[in-house]
Amino acid sequence: MKRTLLPLNALRVYDAAARHLSFTKAADELAVTPAAVGQQIRALEDHLGTVLFRRTSKGLELTEEGHAGLDALRDGFLRFEESVAAMQAGQSVDRYAIAAPRGILEHWLAPRLAAFQAGQPGVRFQLREREKADFSEANLDLAIWLAEGPGDCPGEQLTRPEWVTVAPKNAPQAEGRTIGWPGDGRDEGAEAAGEPCIAVGSAGQALACVVAGMGAARVPHALAAEAIAAGTVAVAQGPEDGRRSYWLLAPPPQWRQKKVRALVDYLKTTL
Repeated sequence: MKRTLLPLNALRVYDAAARHLSFTKAADELAVTPAAVGQQIRALEDHLGTVLFRRTSKGLELTEEGHAGLDALRDGFLRFEESVAAMQAGQSVDRYAIAAPRGILEHWLAPRLAAFQAGQPGVRFQLREREKADFSEANLDLAIWLAEGPGDCPGEQLTRPEWVTVAPKNAPQAEGRTIGWPGDGRDEGAEAAGEPCIAVGSAGQALACVVAGMGAARVPHALAAEAIAAGTVAVAQGPEDGRRSYWLLAPPPQWRQKKVRALVDYLKTTL
């Protein structure tokens, strides 16, 4: 059954005017002008084909028709509020759904989430491996992208756009071998030792191949920093400036959530 398109804004104005029996007081509540209230009421009366208010020497009064719809309308607004509360309840204050490329999740994000969770034991995480998460297809609180900027979503830069070429340690068989992946910066004029001998799909996979002794790869410095510090890989070149870095992204509704701001603020303190 086709639903009637209701003039919800005008109905909200009608409810306020009926409670106050004053267009001026209704305007104060709704943060609009009395003229705007009057315009909405006239439009609603035209839509309904009936008069809702009459002016008398004592002030504004509701007509019989105006009285008739109030109880059902206010019950409807209460149901709207309950519906909104139910939808908001789905965004639990202690649960986070986060998508990130596997490499940065393992080497950068996961240790920081563990530290955040240690301070708030009730927090739960749902982590999804995505190179570039689509917020329209997934119910996510946050996502991390390797990009030049935040794009259409509001975002905050997590890491500097620094890149480094790393090579295996004690792996003479890997001498002269390079590992390439889409977005490794070769189109940015970065020096490369010929055509890659090994092709992989992501920066995380490239770093894993370096650790395994298969060859050298150019990756974001933030991704390789842990392996460099641990002595698992050697720095062959860099760090050097690049165009892309890791960005923390979320649609505007998520940024307004206190839990999201709390986690983002914590992550920024660990940079």
